[in-house]
Amino acid sequence: MRKIQLANVSQLSDYDDIIDVRSPAEFAEDHIPGAISAPVLNNEERARIGTLYKQVSPFEAQRQGAALIARNIAQHLETLFHDRPREWKPLIYCWRGGQRSGAMAHIFAQVGWRVGQLQGGYKTYRRHVIDELETLSARFQFRVVCGATGSGKSRLLQTLHAQGAQVLDLEKLAQHRGSLLGNLPGQSQPAQKMFESRLWDTLRNFDAQHPVFTEAESRKIGALAIPTPLLENMRLAECIAIEAAMPARVKLLMEDYAHFLNDAELLTRALAPLLELHGHKIIEQWHEMAQRGDWSTLVADMLLRHYDPAYQRSTANNFPRLKNARRLHLATLDENDLLFAAQALIQ
Repeated sequence: MRKIQLANVSQLSDYDDIIDVRSPAEFAEDHIPGAISAPVLNNEERARIGTLYKQVSPFEAQRQGAALIARNIAQHLETLFHDRPREWKPLIYCWRGGQRSGAMAHIFAQVGWRVGQLQGGYKTYRRHVIDELETLSARFQFRVVCGATGSGKSRLLQTLHAQGAQVLDLEKLAQHRGSLLGNLPGQSQPAQKMFESRLWDTLRNFDAQHPVFTEAESRKIGALAIPTPLLENMRLAECIAIEAAMPARVKLLMEDYAHFLNDAELLTRALAPLLELHGHKIIEQWHEMAQRGDWSTLVADMLLRHYDPAYQRSTANNFPRLKNARRLHLATLDENDLLFAAQALIQ
């Protein structure tokens, strides 16, 4: 039987796979990025054993819990991990490095795998992420891409990434486009803790010798808050301003928000929070444009009345270096123009 190795968060990359043995609900809220979910107790089993512990006795909870854990580990061995080679080196963690991860680590060690157990489990990992996010962003030189709604900021970041630049795509990590209508169809946002784990994992893999491109954001992206130290460093950073023609912006937005074009009622419901700001008359005009499918007119009018004024207020207050920004004048937002702009920024 091999000896179980105790590991810390700085050693994550030393292992072939990271295995999270907590319940699916715990995993869904947050986990180490890239971890495999292999729960030794599912949600219902965990709740049942917890009730036994409190209402009957710790012994009875441990007896029944051990049987469930053994059965679930056996299933994982026959399914998830049936093809792992003799040299496989997994790292296992649970809530605080206790019985759940210890049980799987013990069996894996008996199999002969070079198994590690994360000291302190998820609890220690979470504290590490919180501490790191306080200081990590200060190591990097950010280049903040600014531009009015529909000016292709996210597409430029994608093009920069494809060209080998370091990119922090906050909206991708948050699974939200950052605006009132920014919910992605068929996707829900991650929990705040998961968002922060994704941020930490992205930042820790950057090279401080090269700039990091990111998009100008407000404090929140949908329901998720950008950690204050990161936001402050972004707002003090050098800016790049995209100035795109209105027809190009309208075209891009109609592509990115095509789900609204296919469901006018969905857009009508989404515009409800703007009623107090713009009044019944304007909102009703937008509803009528949507109902008759006059999408280009609707998008242009919403940009002029709502999004552009809001952008100007926000960026003027939050990005003091915008007035000295490098400006990219784009007549179109097609692949060639974005590629040309990205290559110019990387040089």
